[in-house]
Amino acid sequence: MSNGHVNGIHNGVDKMHINGHLSSSRNGNAQSKAQRKQSSPMMPAFMVSAPGKVIVFGEHSVVYGKTAIAAAISLRSYLLVTTLSKSKRTVTLRFPDIDLNHTWDIDSLPWDVFSAPGKKKYYYDLVTGLDPDLIAAIQPHLACVSPEKPEAERKVHQKAAVSFLYMFLSLGNQSFPGCLYALRSTIPIGAGLGSSASIAVCLSAALLLQLRTLSGPHPDQPPDEARLQVERINRWAYVGEMAIHGDMASGVDNTISTQGKAVVFRRPDYSKPPKVRPLWDFPELPLLLVDTKQPKSTAHEVKKVRMLKQRHPELVGSILEAMDRVTESAAAVLDEEEFDNDNAECLGRIGELMTINHGLLVSLGVSHPRLERVRELVDHEGIGWTKLTGAGGGGCSITLLRPDVARDKLEKLEDDLEEENYQKFETTLGCDGVGVLWPAVLKNGLEEDDELGGMEINLDKFLKADGNEGVEKLVGVHGGGGEREGWKFWRVESH
Repeated sequence: MSNGHVNGIHNGVDKMHINGHLSSSRNGNAQSKAQRKQSSPMMPAFMVSAPGKVIVFGEHSVVYGKTAIAAAISLRSYLLVTTLSKSKRTVTLRFPDIDLNHTWDIDSLPWDVFSAPGKKKYYYDLVTGLDPDLIAAIQPHLACVSPEKPEAERKVHQKAAVSFLYMFLSLGNQSFPGCLYALRSTIPIGAGLGSSASIAVCLSAALLLQLRTLSGPHPDQPPDEARLQVERINRWAYVGEMAIHGDMASGVDNTISTQGKAVVFRRPDYSKPPKVRPLWDFPELPLLLVDTKQPKSTAHEVKKVRMLKQRHPELVGSILEAMDRVTESAAAVLDEEEFDNDNAECLGRIGELMTINHGLLVSLGVSHPRLERVRELVDHEGIGWTKLTGAGGGGCSITLLRPDVARDKLEKLEDDLEEENYQKFETTLGCDGVGVLWPAVLKNGLEEDDELGGMEINLDKFLKADGNEGVEKLVGVHGGGGEREGWKFWRVESH
């Protein structure tokens, strides 16, 4: 990359800061920080956030090149990036929610393999597959990750590590500064809600910001520039997803986590970028999300459908085609100008299609008694329309609520779910995608915040935040029912 290009990107990032991305900081420190900026190359601590997702239509069929509709939900991952002093040549992952804490020596990582002719990748490259030589070079650096943990837990840690190292070594170089990446997530893990993709999007955006290859987001950013940057984040997040899920990574999870709102998604050819049509007018819908707490394996469920298709190719093929038609029908309904998310008839049309989609998934053998029990409880009270979301075999269900549902019915459902050891989340479909808090300073509406210019989110506060509620209260994108000051999002288009 030419020096001129680097300087141009650098200037773009600096312009982002000047345009208000560095929200007002502590009055007494603002000038001294500006004076130190010239002499210190260290980035301020900053934060990246990306949402989870639900597949509303098209689970499993999307693996076979069919259409899916996915929507972002208001459960999110939050990544705090802290740059270390020049003398500290280490990079650390701290993911307390899964008890992962590991440090690598930067200079001992296999930079020579990743920078070899024919192997080196750049931030603007399209990577459609993982290089086995690069994966092999990472393996010795995974052996020391969580050796004392049980095998199942260690496997999760090593998958997170390989995803991070593949992106870090591909995008970075040996002169990369020492850093600590701390992650908290309010998204249930292993429940089909795109938790790994949300993390991959956070890491991709963070690394690209550190490389100064993103000049946003900011309010007056041209749409074409925002679109390019969103696609860049998404491409590298997909690399991170492939490192975890291999060829089973469809690309739908990272796409919706990056872009937000909702998308109609299709990937007929895995050697080419997916075909994505944003649903910018996708209505914000209150959703009842229920975690069955039944562990499931996406790989197992995908393999199960693949084997069923091999044994009954025409029959399973026709089921997948039917799912495709259901998804296209739902997209057409949602695209109608007269669609009203407060109208019972409009919601009913979407609800009926959700019911049909679930029935087709049941016929593929990917439901579970715990999922069917949620449908039974919801149907008994006439509250809404329920289907599984994700790979099935456990995981989560989503319920589109009727607009006129009585509060006492909802309360009875909540009591029944709690009694039977389900975990429910009240979420919203159609939220923003990847966002940045630069620097990691928030205004929480407190008097002391106003006096100081904001509350700095330091590592200790972040790691000690108590559960989902503590994380949301400390750094959540939304506070008090509205968007918090400080967070910025790449909003490619809006109506």
